[in-house]
Order: sequence, then structure tokens, then C-alpha cells
Amino acid sequence: MLAIETFFNTIGIPFFYAKLILSFVLSFAIVFYSIPTVIKISRRKNLMDEPGGRSSHLRKIPNLGGISIFYSISICASIFAFELFESYKFLFASLVILLYIGVMDDIVVMRAYKKLLAQIVVTCLIVIGSDIRIRSFFGVFGIYEINYFMSVFVSIFTFIILINAFNLIDGIDGLAGGYSFLCSAFFGISYFRLGEYNYPLVILSVVIMGSVLAFLYYNLSNYRTNKIFMGDTGSMILGFLLAFTAICFIDLFISKQTAQYTYYHLQSAPAIAVAILILPIVDTLNVIIIRIKNKKSPFDADKNHIHHKLLDLGLTHRRSSFYIIIYYLGIVGIAFWIRHSNVNVLLLVVMILGFIGAYLPDLVKRIKK
Repeated sequence: MLAIETFFNTIGIPFFYAKLILSFVLSFAIVFYSIPTVIKISRRKNLMDEPGGRSSHLRKIPNLGGISIFYSISICASIFAFELFESYKFLFASLVILLYIGVMDDIVVMRAYKKLLAQIVVTCLIVIGSDIRIRSFFGVFGIYEINYFMSVFVSIFTFIILINAFNLIDGIDGLAGGYSFLCSAFFGISYFRLGEYNYPLVILSVVIMGSVLAFLYYNLSNYRTNKIFMGDTGSMILGFLLAFTAICFIDLFISKQTAQYTYYHLQSAPAIAVAILILPIVDTLNVIIIRIKNKKSPFDADKNHIHHKLLDLGLTHRRSSFYIIIYYLGIVGIAFWIRHSNVNVLLLVVMILGFIGAYLPDLVKRIKK
């Protein structure tokens, strides 16, 4: 690696920017060229997602695209951001466990409690073993620093919620992948602004972007032979990694270890992280509220997700994903615009705008009627 760094410095290209470009290109190429093989094996072995009551597709589609995403991230992050696996020793182990659980669920459909148990194990590894924790609320509800045990509980809860929230928004073509791409872009830019100490996290974000972009090429394809879903494997891995990057983002603003590398302080860091991840958070909270209101179990499946509401209006998958992403992208823009506001005010604004987006399709439906 030192010889490669010397080569790029000799030709006048900073090594970090060379790694950024190479990591994006390689991650994109790995997913782009591995997915056709996954599709071929899935069709040959009949490892397909069957249309059902809640399905928004009408034919059998391969659903193991998450394997290619894992393959790409594990290779590229290990090569270009190996410092992550030195600093967070249980990160790779957590990804492998999620891969196994996700593939099992995509093929044979695991029971919910088994998936939850595996997610708890994974989050305990990363929260306790790698010490990735939410250590402060930055004044949200008047709470600042929290003790270790409360920090561990809140962090594990946050990981599990976000892992399953990304699984829930993966209901139509392009939505989970497109939103993951944008979330990674926002976190990557933020890490870049926070200084070179965080460059491995920048590269991880770029690797996720390259992997997801290649996956979207096939996920949004109109050809039967090319189409694939990411499945629970992909949604759980992306949800886990975005929860990981979000908590690292919040932690950077209070970590004494990195204080000397940080160029600015952001008191509203938790609200900004919530704004970036607002779609899966609001969609999950909204369906849970509706289920409880209808006296149903919060774990019962239904068609009250935002993307289902847009499909009911007659929109295509692409249009629905586009409108949802554009709206919630606007919320992120507003959050960054007023990022120096009081953290409670900013959080309230973000949540209100998020829930307005969840109920806009209902309003449009009533107006049409």
C-alpha cells in the first residue's frame, strides 16, 4: 500500500482521492458483474421472491441481490478502508452474521423472533465490543450525557429499529437502494468536512454508494431476465451500516479522542442524523401507530407504508420512489439550512415535516374522491 501511495503522490494525485475513485469504481464493478451470476443461480435453483398479498410485483423475481452488495462492501472496505476493521474489531463479524441471517430469511423465511435474536447479537457485538454508542442526547428533551448502561440500551435499540426500518421501506423498486445512496452521500460529505481522521468512514460511504448504484441498474430494469431485489440480506446490511455511520457521526461531536481533528461543532448533530434517516424512521413509526390505533399487533404486516399509498394512487414504482425521495431530500435540505437552531426545535420541525409526507398521499386520495 505504501508503494501505491508513493506512486500516486509522484504523479500529483493525493492518495486519498485516488482511493475514493478506485473504491467507487471497484465497488460498482463488483456488484455490476456479480449480479448476473446471482440472477442465473437464483433462476436455476428457483430461489425467487413469490408474489403474495402484500407484494407489489406480479411475477417471481430473484431476491438475493444483497449477496452482491455484501460481497462488494466487504472486499472494497477491507482494501481501501482497512482502518475501520482495526478500530471496530467486530464490524466485519457483524456483517457476516447479517449476511447469513438475511440469506436464510430470503430463501426459507425465518421466524421473526429468530431474526430479532440475531439482530440483538449483532448490535451487542458492535455496541459493546466495538464501543459504538450514543453517549449524549445533546440536550434533546433536556438530556445531555447519559450513563454507560443507558447508552448501551439506547444504541442497541437504535440499531435494531433502523435495521428493520430499512427492511420495511424496501417494498418497491428503487426506494431502499436510492435512499441508501443519498444517506451515504450525506454522511460521506459530513465526514469529509470533519477532517482526515474520518477519511475511512468517507471511503465506506463511497463504497456503499458505488455498490448501491450498480444494484439500482438491475433493480430498476424493465427486462425480466435482469431484474433483482436486494432482499432482507441487502436491506439489513444497509440498515446496519447506515445506523453505524449515523451513530459514529453523532459520537464525533462529543468524542475527546477526535476533538483535535474536528473543524466545527454541531450541537444539533442528533437532529441532523434523524433528518438524514427520516424516511425509514417516519415510515416505521407511522405504520406502528396505525396498527395500534386499529387494535392490531405492531408486528402485523399491512399496506399502510408510504410507498403502498402512492401505488394506490396509480403511480408506478419509479415515480413513487422518485416522489418519496425528492420530498424527504427536501427535509434534509431544510435541516442543514437551519442546522444551528436549537436541537429540540430542529428535531420537532424534521419530525413534523416527515409525518406530513407520510399523510400527503391520503390527502391527495381524498381530494381525488
